[in-house]
Amino acid sequence: MKLRIVVVLLFFVTNGFSQNWETNFDVAKDRAEKEEKSIVMVFQGSDWCAPCMKLDREIWTSQEFINYSDENLVMLKVDFPKRKKNALSETQQEHNNILAEKYNTVGYFPFVVVVNHSGKVIGTTAYKKVSPDKYIEIIKSF
Repeated sequence: MKLRIVVVLLFFVTNGFSQNWETNFDVAKDRAEKEEKSIVMVFQGSDWCAPCMKLDREIWTSQEFINYSDENLVMLKVDFPKRKKNALSETQQEHNNILAEKYNTVGYFPFVVVVNHSGKVIGTTAYKKVSPDKYIEIIKSF
């Protein structure tokens, strides 16, 4: 019984402090339109790109950014892992390739593209060695 309670509590605690990432652009656009939010599209190599990992660790998972994004943004992960164990489904990989062809034509990683609910680019940035609050200001400036 105690184990069940601990498991349930851990579920709620970890979900309360995690980023709500979309992986489908159409779903992200629908959410952004309904919730009147911008989309932050993050092109990353989650298992090989050191600056991508730093951006995740220093900004995306910070409580300040999570609080801000929950209220103001739809987060969209466009991942390009290299390790076989982290491979995406063929459908997801094709979806990400199409997004990269349109929004990340030079192939930068990490590359952060802020778009409105219809997919129009309103700003771009990348990893910056700043605090989460400063990164939020960068996002807001778009």
